[in-house]
Amino acid sequence: MELPLTDPFISLAIILFISKAFGYLFTRIKQPSAMGEIIGGIIIGTSFLHLIDIGESLQFLSELGVVMLLFLAGLETDIDEFKRVGVPAFLIAIGGVLVPFVLGYFATLPFTHSPMTSLFLGGVLTATSVSLTASVLMEMKKLRTKEGASILAAAVVDDVLGIIVLTVLVALSRTGSINLEEILKLLVEVTTFFVLVIIVGVPVVKWIIRVSSKIDLPETTTAFALAIVMSLAFIAEEFRVAGITGAYLAGLLIGQTDEAKRISDKMTTIAYALPVPVFLVGIGIHTNIDVFYKYGFSTLALIGVYATIAVFGKIVGCGAGALLSKFKPEEALRVGIGMIPRMEVALIMLTIAKGEGIFNDIFFAIGVSMTIITTLITPPLLVWAFRRK
Repeated sequence: MELPLTDPFISLAIILFISKAFGYLFTRIKQPSAMGEIIGGIIIGTSFLHLIDIGESLQFLSELGVVMLLFLAGLETDIDEFKRVGVPAFLIAIGGVLVPFVLGYFATLPFTHSPMTSLFLGGVLTATSVSLTASVLMEMKKLRTKEGASILAAAVVDDVLGIIVLTVLVALSRTGSINLEEILKLLVEVTTFFVLVIIVGVPVVKWIIRVSSKIDLPETTTAFALAIVMSLAFIAEEFRVAGITGAYLAGLLIGQTDEAKRISDKMTTIAYALPVPVFLVGIGIHTNIDVFYKYGFSTLALIGVYATIAVFGKIVGCGAGALLSKFKPEEALRVGIGMIPRMEVALIMLTIAKGEGIFNDIFFAIGVSMTIITTLITPPLLVWAFRRK
């Protein structure tokens, strides 16, 4: 049997086993399962065992995993909560998006010599994954504190802003030009797309889901929901907007229906049983850490700069937003630290940047390294921040 394996059946079997085995092992050491899946992928991928080579069929499943993750993010976004989060959450989220994005762009430009590459590197830093923060705060019995509530609320706004940033960057990469007029034009297009989909989509989606629930066939509503997701992803692409934006909006729309909870349960089962594991393990398989040895100090230096900006960008940006919201300095520090981790959304941005031809193996590996570093560093920093006098 020759390596790497290319048969889709045995490759998929190994990926699913690695996904759940390594995911479980990492939860046992109180780390996100997603990080375990990535590490497992690195071990069986091009960096070490070179056991699997993902072909076109598995690549499609990986792309489907990206779409499903964004759909679930939209489905879990509570619009009423989004309206209630108030000024502090908006200020914290805006600071946590703006500061890392600007710092990421200017700090990496001397390394990349490409404005578009640096824009995407800055964009990746805007993402926040607070699932790890929430679990740590829960263990410390600090989740219901002022800082804990603010972190969770700001994460809702952060998700939406991150999707908008990614959408604009993808559109910019496809037009091939970067100027103020083009950026403003794209912002208008993206805003128009959001507004039109929400205004037209809410009644249409509610009607489709209502009709599907009356059809006496197995999982008809789930199938119709999937069709809505894929349709909006296609329409988004036709509007020069990232397909995942359409998937996210599909989640928002279906979340307003009476069947939202049941659809969410079914979609979660589908997503985490097949396409999401392929996506996460695939991240590791495609991460070639050999580039660190090949390019030596310059690559390691960029990792150091990038990870440092990832950490301090959130602390400074989110902390500044918290200070403007009348938080005490120690409370603002805790909020900033709580917003440091990057995981799913950042990985999606990395995957799309590579798919668009913006990132090569070096920048992709650097981005993956950043997500791992920020995930590992957050728990001890949170414990220190809450225990310090």
